[in-house]
Amino acid sequence: MAQHASQLFPSVILLLGLVIYTVSQRVAEEQFKTKPNFIIILADDIGWGDLDVNQPEKQTNNTPNLNQMAQQGLRLTDFHSPASTCSPSRAAILTGRYGLRNGVTHNFAVNSVAGLPLSEVTLPQLLQQAGYYTAIVGKWHLGHNGPYGPNNRGFDYFLGIPYSNDMGCTDRPGYDLPPCFPCVSSEPQVIRQRRSVHGGCYSKVGLPLVENGSIVEQPLDLRALTEKYKSAALRIIHGARARAQPYLLFVTSAHMHVPLAPTVANFSGDGVYAASLRELDGLVGAIKAAADETDKGNTLIWFTGDNGPWEQKCGGSAKQTTWEGGHRVPTVVYWPGRIPANTTSSAVLSGMDIFSTVLSMAGIAPPSDRRYDGIDATNIILHGEHSGHEFLFHPNSGAAGKFGDLQTVRAGKHKAFYITGGPEACNGGTGQVQLHDPPLIFDLEHEEAEETPLQFDTPDYRAIAWRVAHKRDELLWDIATDRSVSTADYSQDELAAPCCDRAKAVCRCHTVC
Repeated sequence: MAQHASQLFPSVILLLGLVIYTVSQRVAEEQFKTKPNFIIILADDIGWGDLDVNQPEKQTNNTPNLNQMAQQGLRLTDFHSPASTCSPSRAAILTGRYGLRNGVTHNFAVNSVAGLPLSEVTLPQLLQQAGYYTAIVGKWHLGHNGPYGPNNRGFDYFLGIPYSNDMGCTDRPGYDLPPCFPCVSSEPQVIRQRRSVHGGCYSKVGLPLVENGSIVEQPLDLRALTEKYKSAALRIIHGARARAQPYLLFVTSAHMHVPLAPTVANFSGDGVYAASLRELDGLVGAIKAAADETDKGNTLIWFTGDNGPWEQKCGGSAKQTTWEGGHRVPTVVYWPGRIPANTTSSAVLSGMDIFSTVLSMAGIAPPSDRRYDGIDATNIILHGEHSGHEFLFHPNSGAAGKFGDLQTVRAGKHKAFYITGGPEACNGGTGQVQLHDPPLIFDLEHEEAEETPLQFDTPDYRAIAWRVAHKRDELLWDIATDRSVSTADYSQDELAAPCCDRAKAVCRCHTVC
């Protein structure tokens, strides 16, 4: 009897092990199935007032799908891009860190050899490691060579442009101020145009469309781009659903960056802009419909902008203040069944918060070997809390001061400026650069236009100035002592430009995806 029991014991242990393994696998599968999907839609150079519901008095109807998403979700009225230029903003969104930490303080160029430092850990990398399918459809602008491309920074799939849509010529140029010219022309005005980097759509290289590291069209057709982006986004959503795999879809539209190239538009500036805005809204509507159809209730959609309008190009309806138009952006978060419908929040938030918030909702801990500047906004988005950033810093674009310097500080309802002026306005004027010591401080609750600062000799001013200076010094010291700070390589080489056939003018190729 004892011998029989001893022979049976290993079998019981094996069976018990198989049961435990099967149960654990089923639990893991159920957890895997219930991981939320994330769709982040990043509009380029969009104005705070371009969203109809942010300026209802204008009674326009350019964004009906975004209006509906706001009515069915949460509208964030005090949401800010992490920087007022493209590369720094996108780097901060994907890393949760200011440019002074992640190394990206200004834009990368067509000839840039590098990009976002390889020492930085990105949001898609962390989600990818946790079993997510990750895809980016649209503009990248964080390095297009070798290890710096999106497929090596956490994205399983990429279809889009390696940088901004004005950083290359096309055969059918969009509308711009001044107008763009086609890629190949010997007309005198075109030759003059190409000598001016900021004059319009200037480049020696055709604008490429890239899919997973390979150029599939150069120069691309701007007017066909939105449809290609929509097809790719819907394919990704339906494909992930078929595989029962959670996904991150990062849609980085060319709208509303110049040159504007809507499929149908009047030839007036306002008509072109409105048509482009409606086209962007249509893209958002198609993505939302697909997400609702495939996995409604388990998909968060976060719409925002990488930065505000390009004032020099006279585009966009910015927040009507003296300096806030470059970084306060329209933002809507939609998650049916999880986010109460038709709600708003005035919490001060930043695009950097996307990093920590998405990871928190996915149940993923960020790496502990680095410091972050974004916050976890889950309780604001899902539970109606209103405590956002106590202090939020706006990096310099380089128009005034050094790239990335933190010389503008938001502190609750107050805003302090250590430097003003520099950027070129729509009318061609340029504000004089001025350093302010002590800083200019505005009470945005009573002086939203940022025209009349607080008086220096008041107790209110002194108290706020001390808090701002103390917090700014504290952050700068924290960055200075942060061993995880990265440094970006901004060197350039003409051979680094994307080119499918160097033997042909503007690197032309006829392959079309």
